Amino acid sequence: MFAEHSSTAPVARPLSRSDFKTLSLSALGGALEFYDFIIFVFFAAVVGKLFFPAEMPEWLRQLQTFGIFAAGYLARPLGGIVMAHFGDLLGRKRMFTLSIFMMAVPTLCMGLLPTYAQIGIWAPLTLLALRVVQGAAIGGEVPGAWVFVSEHVPERRIGFACSTLTAGLTAGILLGSLTASAINRVFSPAELADYAWRIPFLLGGVFGLVSVYLRRWLHETPVFAELQLRQSLAAELPLKAVLREHRPAVLLSMLLTWVLSAGIVVVILMTPTLLQTLHGFAPAEALQANSLAIVGLTIGCVLAGLSADRFGAGPTFVFGGLLLLSSSSLFYASIASHRDLLLPLYALAGLSVGTIGAIPMVMVKAFPAAVRFSGLSFSYNLAYAICGGSTPILVSLLLKWSPLGPAYYVGALCLLFILAGAGLWRRGAPQLATVA
Repeated sequence: MFAEHSSTAPVARPLSRSDFKTLSLSALGGALEFYDFIIFVFFAAVVGKLFFPAEMPEWLRQLQTFGIFAAGYLARPLGGIVMAHFGDLLGRKRMFTLSIFMMAVPTLCMGLLPTYAQIGIWAPLTLLALRVVQGAAIGGEVPGAWVFVSEHVPERRIGFACSTLTAGLTAGILLGSLTASAINRVFSPAELADYAWRIPFLLGGVFGLVSVYLRRWLHETPVFAELQLRQSLAAELPLKAVLREHRPAVLLSMLLTWVLSAGIVVVILMTPTLLQTLHGFAPAEALQANSLAIVGLTIGCVLAGLSADRFGAGPTFVFGGLLLLSSSSLFYASIASHRDLLLPLYALAGLSVGTIGAIPMVMVKAFPAAVRFSGLSFSYNLAYAICGGSTPILVSLLLKWSPLGPAYYVGALCLLFILAGAGLWRRGAPQLATVA
């Protein structure tokens, strides 16, 4: 199921100053890029009023606005596949830098975009086009970042490197939430509709361009440089080789991505709304608890990566899955009758979701170097588009049957996660393939 490892044993060296610089710049860029991708949803209401006709019914305006937001997710698989293709053939660093550029420029343009009152139908159409470019960028950024850092650090620190990157991405979500809260506190509704809604987009665009500049100081990965030196790059379309020779790795990576997306979408993104609609919590109270859960998630990601390096991915999946199963079940089952425990229970659930921080290490190791970017990007983005898109629908259907629907959904995937971990534990930890 996993790529054959190199015949040369990995060098057991500590993380160097260069490694820490690579991890820091990569995590910072990932956080800012995820901020750029997610900030749209926090200002969906005001964007909908400004970019669609005033006479349009409110429900239709909201549908159109969130449709534009969803277009970013739909563009992820194609963008990820194309960028991964060139990442396997031209270099990891080039695509790693291009992805954040493709995110920063559209975000900056959104902040400068004329509204419907100024340019009519071209306003929402341009917004849609910019959102599609953002989706393509994020499709290449996440798998590209995991591959980039894993090929820079020592073999025994890949879990920590990938989990640090994942923690950076989750920190970007928190940054977007905090920025939106600050903007809404500082400016009045009239000021927000007039000009203040542009501020978070302009900030995101500027910071993104700064990250593009900072990534100039990163170096190509030693693994890709070795492939070039040995002329061992993929001789055919990398994705073709992935689908022909690495289907088990694709299936495992898609399953793990399903677990990853469920943890993020259900526990982090959907739950604040469920707390308000099902249990009557005030929006400010729900968002405060959600921010604390995201902090827990960020910490949990790093702890999971350290655990995977120390004990292996298998044991980390098994015990992390059991922790997520118990904490999420306790949270959803108790919150109605123990409202005073919202903050600690949600924080614990968020920390437990951090177990997903160990997942990228397994997916990175599942593919040989020559097709690693393509294999990981295809599996991750396709599964995220399918599972991330269907999860809200499935959870909504379960809620019609029981108020514990989210717990049942997360619990079922925890069982799959535990089974996958048991299989990895039994086979032993694979090593990263340095050459194909």
